[in-house]
Amino acid sequence: MKHSLLLAALVAMLGLTACEKTTVAPPAAAPVVVVPGPAGPAGATGATGSTGSTVAVPGPTGATGATGATGNDGATGSTGSTGSTGSTGYTGATGATGADGSKGDTGKTGGDTVIVVPQK
Repeated sequence: MKHSLLLAALVAMLGLTACEKTTVAPPAAAPVVVVPGPAGPAGATGATGSTGSTVAVPGPTGATGATGATGNDGATGSTGSTGSTGSTGYTGATGATGADGSKGDTGKTGGDTVIVVPQK
């Protein structure tokens, strides 16, 4: 038991020395407030400036002039004459009647069959 107490004391001492020690910083000093002094005497008066040039102001507007006379209307031109109508042409002669064609043969009953094949 003697050794166990000694061993426990050694472990406690190592544990306490291994801890980080916190450094306490002193509080910051209060800021210094600067108070301005009294105002100085007024400065001297400046020199007077030069006078600017004078700008002419236009006078009032004059009266409106009289309206001019209206011009005469121009004369209307004459209408042109109508041209003469041309003569009517002659009617052509009637053509002769064509001759009658010859009569074909009377059809046969029960005849041959004809097949027409178009050319290519």
